[in-house]
Amino acid sequence: MNRREFLVTSSAAAGLLALPRFAMAADGTINLYSGSDANIIDFWNNTVLPAFKKAHPEAAVKVTDAGDNAGLHAIADRALAALKSKTDPQSDIFEAFNPRLPTGGIDAGLWVKFSAENIDGFATVNPLSVDSPYSLPYRGSQVLLAYDKTKLDPKDAPKTWEQLTAWIKANPGQFIYNRPDKGGSGGNFVRRAIHEANGRDPKKFTIDNFTADFANQALTPAWAILNDLAPSLYEKGAYTSGNTQSIQLLAQGVVTMTPVWSDQVLQALSQGVLPETTGLVQLTDLALCGDFSRMTVFTNGANKDAALKLAAFMLTKEIQEAIITELGGFPAVAWDHISDELRQKYADVIPTTIPTFPAGDWESNINDGWYRNVAPGISRT
Repeated sequence: MNRREFLVTSSAAAGLLALPRFAMAADGTINLYSGSDANIIDFWNNTVLPAFKKAHPEAAVKVTDAGDNAGLHAIADRALAALKSKTDPQSDIFEAFNPRLPTGGIDAGLWVKFSAENIDGFATVNPLSVDSPYSLPYRGSQVLLAYDKTKLDPKDAPKTWEQLTAWIKANPGQFIYNRPDKGGSGGNFVRRAIHEANGRDPKKFTIDNFTADFANQALTPAWAILNDLAPSLYEKGAYTSGNTQSIQLLAQGVVTMTPVWSDQVLQALSQGVLPETTGLVQLTDLALCGDFSRMTVFTNGANKDAALKLAAFMLTKEIQEAIITELGGFPAVAWDHISDELRQKYADVIPTTIPTFPAGDWESNINDGWYRNVAPGISRT
């Protein structure tokens, strides 16, 4: 999953149009593809790779930007075809991907199944971060609510959906979220409304149970919730164009509260973009969504064994603590494998639960439905 944006999974044909040029794997270089933001790719190039090279002088890694999830999907489609034809897929590892795609990939044996037998440090992985034996988590983030403590006393900060919606209506113009297709903070606020409309049960939604009828049944009451809130939002129904703009409006004092990614807001606080008077709160009746980014390794990659060493290296204390200090993310290992200093410093944002929401058809239908039913007057461009 792209950390910032919830990207529509395009068809294989559409993805192939934007397929990045493959790097040749014959020289033993591990070919890693990423669909994440530039700061994540920078983290790999500037932090991970020098450290990995120091630990494994014989190793070489090339990080390539696949553009987005659709680009990764197209590469995975090609790798699946290469598996069937017993040819080189010219890719070894994805920095973050859902192994349930492409359909049939797991059954065909496209992805390595991770275990303590092939990954050093596997036992340290936080159970909260585990999604599939075919993906290995290495970093996480979750949407929180950030607010201005000079305007809202922390003891009065809303901690349930009912309290939050009551606060929004009692403080018109002081809350905003971004359009759901422009950033995950707003996208997960919308998903929290969907969860609220469906019994606060994230398990009701899976990547495989989408149907048009079920989507209409599940999403329609959520649009009613969001439409009810719209007149009380900033400018009586304005929405930002992304995660960063929401943080900027909070920093400028234009609004009092907005949903934010945990990693992005922690970085903004550490860099002084947001003042120390910024508070963070999570809903306790059901938290806002988040997720972990999980690596996948191709079974037919020319450098599979080396790619597994790289995947295991991401679980080391050095890299897991760098994810906290440099990215503001959550570690994928259990917090008792992180230093006492960092554990104490981030005690207030250590998650106890991280609800998730599937992508695929759900994603495109949520985005389309929100524009059609909640913000029909807003252009998607």
